Amino acid sequence: MTAHRTLDRARLGRLMASELAAFEQANPRSRVLYQQAQGSMLDGVPMNWMVKWAGAFPLFVESASGAHFRDVDGHDYLDLCLGDTGAMAGHGPSATVEAVTAQLRRGITHMLPTEDAIVAADELRRRFGPRFWQFTLTATDANRFTIRLARHITGRPKIVVHNHCYHGSVDETFAVIGADGEAVSRRGNIGRPVDLGATTRVVEINDLDGLGRELAHGDVAACLFEPALTNVGIVLPEPGYHEGVRELTRRYGTLLVNDETHTICAGPGGYTGAHGLRPDFVTIGKTIGGGIPAAAYGFTEEVGDRIRRAIDREDSDVGGIGGTLAGNALSLAAVRATLTEVLTDEAFARMVPLAERFEAGVNEVLRARDVPWHVTRLGARAEYHFISRPARNGTELHDAADPELERFLHLWAMNRGVLMTPFHNMALMSPATTAADVDRHTAVFAEAVEALFG
Repeated sequence: MTAHRTLDRARLGRLMASELAAFEQANPRSRVLYQQAQGSMLDGVPMNWMVKWAGAFPLFVESASGAHFRDVDGHDYLDLCLGDTGAMAGHGPSATVEAVTAQLRRGITHMLPTEDAIVAADELRRRFGPRFWQFTLTATDANRFTIRLARHITGRPKIVVHNHCYHGSVDETFAVIGADGEAVSRRGNIGRPVDLGATTRVVEINDLDGLGRELAHGDVAACLFEPALTNVGIVLPEPGYHEGVRELTRRYGTLLVNDETHTICAGPGGYTGAHGLRPDFVTIGKTIGGGIPAAAYGFTEEVGDRIRRAIDREDSDVGGIGGTLAGNALSLAAVRATLTEVLTDEAFARMVPLAERFEAGVNEVLRARDVPWHVTRLGARAEYHFISRPARNGTELHDAADPELERFLHLWAMNRGVLMTPFHNMALMSPATTAADVDRHTAVFAEAVEALFG
């Protein structure tokens, strides 16, 4: 049963109108800055997706520290969004700030390696497994470069992605399964450069039969998969799924890429490390620099040998792989400090139980009110969904989406000092998050459910 069958829409509309009015009254300074911003920024924001916050305008931040931030109107917020994983290490972690401050004085970027790069790469190898690592500024670039390398060394043109996946702004990944089973462009794919059918095949997560059919064409260079879906909502792999994926990719000579940018929440080595997976590539970005732009991609020794044989030294600075600021000294100082001193094994041992506490608290509220939603958790990340059971694939969660209800829950929480991720109902724990923080959300969520269903 879904929320659509139990919710009084008129009541929801009245509550939403009241919350919007309360938001505008409580945030006059943010409103003034938003109006001022219209003069030089499209829709008054520095990046287009910032228009998706639940209020009539975005909050303007004055400062942030740990798991909290303060807006320009003087309100304190518990931040469970954490930059949609970009600030998973917490805002301004002291070890990262100290390392970056010191590196600023020594030089920011100079196209030469530093010792920090060695430590960072060694730590990534320890956590995730692949032998060799390269650094970029974004997970999008890490994914793009990995796709190019896979195509080059296999001589194949296509990739496979999960339906309703998320891999940053990689052109080939904005595909969903069409009516006839083919890859088609998904809604919102702005200015697509090429027909997705020419670059991409799409399968549902947990559909090994479908994956086998797509790989059997013999034209797939790589499967680019999140080990668990996160952006459409959390969809966990079924038992045996990843073992089946690995067997099929090896059978058909296809390289396997695990994008751990969001699923790093599963543990220090992401889902790959937590479950002993053996992909050919791992990509990761966002949080590894503690908020400083940084990302990386790793690959096995076998893949490294194939790359060396396939790319001449003279061509190492062209071909769509690189970036002048990639691997810069400042980013690598941030990665080293964040991985070795902030997002440590011990930090995850504290963060995961907090997500379990979040899951238990929300589920208890839902049980008490007999509301047919549920919570899915992946390590230190948890999310409530408007269906009564865990989804098996991306289509199930996509079809259960309720933007009106989602916006209300986000605005209700924001008006009471709790920030959720604007694109979905995700809460993420950081090393600075506390049990009191989690309980604060549970209380606010209970009030929202009472207002909707009481």
